[in-house]
Amino acid sequence: MTRSAAPSSPELRRTLGVGDAVVVGLGSMIGAGIFAALGPAARAAGSGLLLGLAVAAVVAYCNADSSARLAARYPASGGTYVYGRERLGMFWGHLAGWAFVVGKTASCAAMALTVGAYVWPGQAHAVAVAAVVALTAVNYGGVQKSAWLTRLIVAVVLAVLAAVVAVCLGSGAFTSDRAAIGGSVGAGGVLQAAGLLFFAFAGYARIATLGEEVRDPARTIRRAIPLALGITLAVYVFVAVAALSVLGADGLGRAAAPLADAVRAAGVPGLVPVVRAGAAVAALGSLLALVLGVSRTTLAMARDRHLPGALAAVHPRFQVPHRAELSVGAVVAVLAATVDVRGAIGFSSFGVLAYYAIANAAAWTLDPAHARRAVPALGLVGCLTLAFALPWLSVAVGSGVLAAGMASYGVRRWWAAR
Repeated sequence: MTRSAAPSSPELRRTLGVGDAVVVGLGSMIGAGIFAALGPAARAAGSGLLLGLAVAAVVAYCNADSSARLAARYPASGGTYVYGRERLGMFWGHLAGWAFVVGKTASCAAMALTVGAYVWPGQAHAVAVAAVVALTAVNYGGVQKSAWLTRLIVAVVLAVLAAVVAVCLGSGAFTSDRAAIGGSVGAGGVLQAAGLLFFAFAGYARIATLGEEVRDPARTIRRAIPLALGITLAVYVFVAVAALSVLGADGLGRAAAPLADAVRAAGVPGLVPVVRAGAAVAALGSLLALVLGVSRTTLAMARDRHLPGALAAVHPRFQVPHRAELSVGAVVAVLAATVDVRGAIGFSSFGVLAYYAIANAAAWTLDPAHARRAVPALGLVGCLTLAFALPWLSVAVGSGVLAAGMASYGVRRWWAAR
């Protein structure tokens, strides 16, 4: 069953090229995750951390390929919400949009609190709210301004990560044997590490959700998604090897701030404040891109009345979904001010993996000229495997939220029938 956007809903302005789209993806992926995810992943996989990174990258590539092909065919805001709706039916589109909006709203709050924890630990909630308000204002001013700010953030974060890698690889504490994969690695630990590390790869979805705002989407999206993913994987491999070679798997697993601990162990404690500042900037970059993507999916769902229709409004001057952006910003600000959302990272991973499982299922339905079926099949199996390899609490909460999404769809259909 296919539906098109309401005729009264104006389209967004196409202003982004390949470079801008790649930067948006990099700003989402190379963010706070790389500063924080290595520790939990090392605790799960031990010396199999790099295997977990490889598994996460393979699943991410399959998802990226499926998303790129679908986005080129359906260049509208909403990402997998649109693809599921068009290829699988309205229910699956609704479920994908629900998983994305709810899971990523929790991720937004987590990123905001990460900014607060690094900038001013004693006032983390206040700083988090201020960050949400500031970045919502940036997004309100137009997507091109957001792309330029993201470009600056990516440059700063890459410079910090390059300094970490150089210091660790050049230090006397460097031992390559620490990065070797040991014989005691378990498959369950590797898969759980892959599920946790996948959280740091998920930003390429932001490129697909901007499908209505890129020039020549069939060419731009197909090039931007794999390019952003490849650059991100190369950066992650260098950083993971550097941190492992200095701290070892056990030391990395115990580290609360893995990269700060790595440069301290490398004998350069003066670089720790720089790493902390880089982590804060990275979290800002992730938050900026997350709010951007969630608001576009909210726009698409509002157009189809899965969310209140008023959220489908596009600002006449700035050409952005201003009501959706303000609503998302308000919800994230309330969460950042009132709750501790560190536990939401696992839940967010579950939701994102469910979202991409639907994307791969949608790509499977394309004819052979538009999709190599082995890729979406591997992506679908990989997403489900990693989702259910996560800690049991994340699986339980994530399953409950998806069930609530299914129930909301049923209620909406029942109300419409009346």
